[in-house]
Amino acid sequence: MADSKHEHGKMDISDQERTFAGFMKLATWTAIGVIVLLIFLYAIAG
Repeated sequence: MADSKHEHGKMDISDQERTFAGFMKLATWTAIGVIVLLIFLYAIAG
């Protein structure tokens, strides 16, 4: 087994933080795009 003991809060999570930030940016822009598309469709069809 491993000799080192796990210490809570010592893991480097910078990669996970960057991945999550990118995901949130993508989700935000996708939501904005869908809302703009729906407004556009309502304007031309309504």
